[in-house]
Amino acid sequence: MSSTIKGWLTLLLAGALSSMTLIDLAGRRVTVPENPERIVCTGPGALRLIVYLQAQDRVIAVEKIERDFPIGRPYIIANPQLIKLPVFAKGGPPGQNPINEEKLLILNPDVIFATYMDRGAAEHLQSKLKIPVVVLSYGELATFDNEALFRSLKIAGKILGKETRAESLIDYIRNTEEELRKRTSDIPEAKKPVVYIGGIGHKGAHGIDSTMAKFPVFVLINAKNPADSIKINGWVSVDREEILKWDPDFIFLDEGGLKIILQDAERNPSFYRGLKAVREGRVYGLLPFNYYTTNIEIALADAYFAGKVIYPERFRDISPEKKADEIFKFFVGKPVYQSLKRDYGGFRKIDLIK
Repeated sequence: MSSTIKGWLTLLLAGALSSMTLIDLAGRRVTVPENPERIVCTGPGALRLIVYLQAQDRVIAVEKIERDFPIGRPYIIANPQLIKLPVFAKGGPPGQNPINEEKLLILNPDVIFATYMDRGAAEHLQSKLKIPVVVLSYGELATFDNEALFRSLKIAGKILGKETRAESLIDYIRNTEEELRKRTSDIPEAKKPVVYIGGIGHKGAHGIDSTMAKFPVFVLINAKNPADSIKINGWVSVDREEILKWDPDFIFLDEGGLKIILQDAERNPSFYRGLKAVREGRVYGLLPFNYYTTNIEIALADAYFAGKVIYPERFRDISPEKKADEIFKFFVGKPVYQSLKRDYGGFRKIDLIK
């Protein structure tokens, strides 16, 4: 065999060994290069997953939404260098996120990671740019869908050579959720106080009547959420008369909607005085975790704070702020609680009536 033929065979074998084929979250079979050095992320939470996997140094461009609205997202706060990168897309919800295809062709990434992109759109983009598109997902928006999240971490981890980190993330999430549940699992239902979450963001900020059934933070600590009786999973807007009827023992407010609620309390003080949690000073702020889909680390930190408030004896060993920074450091590499506290107010008691 000639040296020229041997050389070509070597190149072909090297090429074959440097790529892999996998099934993404859209059910597509995609061939991608192993351990790509140049990547971009598009769609809600795509960049966050890459930061979780500690591969942010390979990101070569970002969406405009990441640059223009960096607050409330630990993965950006911990990595301010990301917002200095070139912009290749507007960012935003699926179907409302125009991508600058010419810019992408110039940037020439090895892989595009996309969240919540349907099969047809992913195939079209990949075919047009001749760049592999790998679809990832957090599952149903604003919920903890661990199956989709864990699959996404494993797929992206395999592509990026970060399998060990992906498994560490999955183990950390599983162990933290289990530890939170165990703290309150033996409390009889009759002895659990009623807790309400208001001001939940849903395509923007909302007031006290914006709540959530199966609110992940409450689920993790086995809290009694009256909105669960509505038999809807996820966001729901409830009538104020219903809130008065529930008359919760504790009220938590998503601080993303706090400004709206404070203004409403000034205009409608009689409604708020009708709630014993308000009258008796049991209203507390939670950091908003649904910002460009779910900041898993904020939701876990919120659960420790809510647990400490509702069941102080079960969480007497926990300092919520220190625990938050422990969680943030694991997920995004830096303790960023103080930054979030400056932007939103942090874990605290809130007075709604003077």
